Amino acid sequence: MKNKELSFEQALERLEVIAEELEGEDISLDDSLKHYEEGMKLMSLCQKKLEESKKKVDLLVKKEGGKLQLKSFDEESIDE
Repeated sequence: MKNKELSFEQALERLEVIAEELEGEDISLDDSLKHYEEGMKLMSLCQKKLEESKKKVDLLVKKEGGKLQLKSFDEESIDE
């Protein structure tokens, strides 16, 4: 299965497996480098999927007078 076909959850799960394997003592340098490279690609995929999801999120904000306004999600909205 190619990385681009993975869901966010699948990529994150694979990253966890890679981290556990890299922490083990019975892994060769060559395998460590392959795992590191795969991990970096998976991390990039996860970051891309998070950014895509962030763009899709909209927040409904209650304005004065009880009216609702659709507002695009941004990090400052979290603090409001």
